[in-house]
Amino acid sequence: MTQVQGNAAPNSAGPGDRTSLGRLIGAGLILVGLVLLALGAYLGPYTYATATPGKLTVDTCTVDYKYRSSTSSSSRKKTKTRWCYGTFTSTDGYVKDLNAELKSDALHQRGYVIDAIKTGDTSYKLDHGWVGAIALGCAWFFGALISLAIGTFGAVTGFISGGASAQGVFRTCLVLVGVGVVGLVVSLLVVFFV
Repeated sequence: MTQVQGNAAPNSAGPGDRTSLGRLIGAGLILVGLVLLALGAYLGPYTYATATPGKLTVDTCTVDYKYRSSTSSSSRKKTKTRWCYGTFTSTDGYVKDLNAELKSDALHQRGYVIDAIKTGDTSYKLDHGWVGAIALGCAWFFGALISLAIGTFGAVTGFISGGASAQGVFRTCLVLVGVGVVGLVVSLLVVFFV
C-alpha cells in the first residue's frame, strides 16, 4: 500500500513565517517607542525651555460649549472649555500681546493675573513650571518604555517563547513594562495635580 503525501495547504503559515512577522511587529513597536521619546522631549522640556514666560491679565473669561454625538443617535455629550482673554506681558517686558487667549482651568474675574507661557505666535498655555514640563516629558518617556520593551521582545524572539534565553528576555521585558506602567501613572498624576 502506498501512501500519498501532499503539500501543506498554501494558506497555512509555518513557524518561520510567524516568527518573522513577530520580529517585524517588534521592529515597528521599537520605531513607535523612538517616536514617542522624541515627542516627549519636544512637548515637555524643549517647549517649556523655548517658551516666553509671563503673566496674562484677564479682561474676560467665557465658556465654550460643544456637543459631541456618541454612537447612539439620541445621546449627545456636552463638553465645556473655559477661555480667558486679556493682555499677556512677558516677564522681561519685551513681549506684550493685547489680544491673548488662554485655555483656562477656571473662570476668573477681570483683573485676575494668570501665570502663562507663550509657546508660539498666538498660542498660550498655563505655566506649570519645570515640574510640569519634566513630568509631561516623563509621561511620554514611560509610554515609550512600554512600547520599546514589547518591541524588543518581539524583535528578539518573534513573540514565540521557547527556550531559556527567550524566558530571560520575557522576564526582563515584563519588568520594563511594569516600570513603564507605574512611571506613566505617577507622571500623569504629577501633570494633573501641578
